[in-house]
Amino acid sequence: AERFRNVVGRTPLDYLINWRMRLAADRLRRTDDRVNVIALSVGYESEAAFSTTFRRVMGISPGRYR
Repeated sequence: AERFRNVVGRTPLDYLINWRMRLAADRLRRTDDRVNVIALSVGYESEAAFSTTFRRVMGISPGRYR
């Protein structure tokens, strides 16, 4: 984890979360899939947890982002 952080500039978990949110953002823009379907596709079992994380990372709710 320390080597990853030194090379990438962020922790492995932070990198994974941001990568998932970028994938979700792409699907929100390109598809009409429901938010809960997108949440499941990027590894979240709870739409609420996904929405909270999306808002924290992207600065806007998934619905408004779309």
